[in-house]
Amino acid sequence: MKLVKLLANLGYGSRKDVQRTIRSGSVTDLDGNVLGDSDLPPVETILFKGEPLDPPFPLVLVMHKPEGYTCSTDDSGDTIYDLLPNRFSLRNPVLSSVGRLDKETTGMLLMTDDGKLLHRLISPKHHVPKVYQVTLDRPLEGHEAELFASGTLVLRGEEQPLLPAVMEATGEKEARITLEEGRYHQVRRMFAAAGNHVLELKRVAIGSLALDEELEPGEWRVLEPAELALITGNPVPAA
Repeated sequence: MKLVKLLANLGYGSRKDVQRTIRSGSVTDLDGNVLGDSDLPPVETILFKGEPLDPPFPLVLVMHKPEGYTCSTDDSGDTIYDLLPNRFSLRNPVLSSVGRLDKETTGMLLMTDDGKLLHRLISPKHHVPKVYQVTLDRPLEGHEAELFASGTLVLRGEEQPLLPAVMEATGEKEARITLEEGRYHQVRRMFAAAGNHVLELKRVAIGSLALDEELEPGEWRVLEPAELALITGNPVPAA
């Protein structure tokens, strides 16, 4: 049942569905040899109905999140999971977004089934920077960078001050801001506290990895180990 368990965990169906597919001869190796329930060759050599398998655990995806999609499976509207093959929502361990971007926010979003990695990337104590490009309703007044960097700004309805954040003006009504935490609607609430309103918000980098501009909104791909190292700061193991 080794192959059955692998395919079920990758979301290709229930164990009964997967077993039925295997027994129909639709799961083969690269040479066309039909595989059985208990076979388990290297994952990269297995074909499911002629197509290579998705990578097993641990999996990390990078997506260019478009506007209008939420990051929660509890929402009734369009979600980021609608942009992925249906089997991705059935994986075990579950594939989750690394933090959330609200419905109107676009840009770089990571997804993983590795709980330890997810915690490392979202926990403020690990200091993984997230960089956002902001378009504002009104011109910057000049005090915002100092306010955000102070470490004393308390958002409305909260008691704990924000960690210091770095802001760079990139235009009269545009700025780039770097955070090491991710509170609810944080960037929008920060500029509201500074007397402004965010019109457009896009995450453009996580760690030292910038958003791949070749990824169109709604597109995604598997993250390479070297790219993951740019986010976590961990060296890539030697081959």
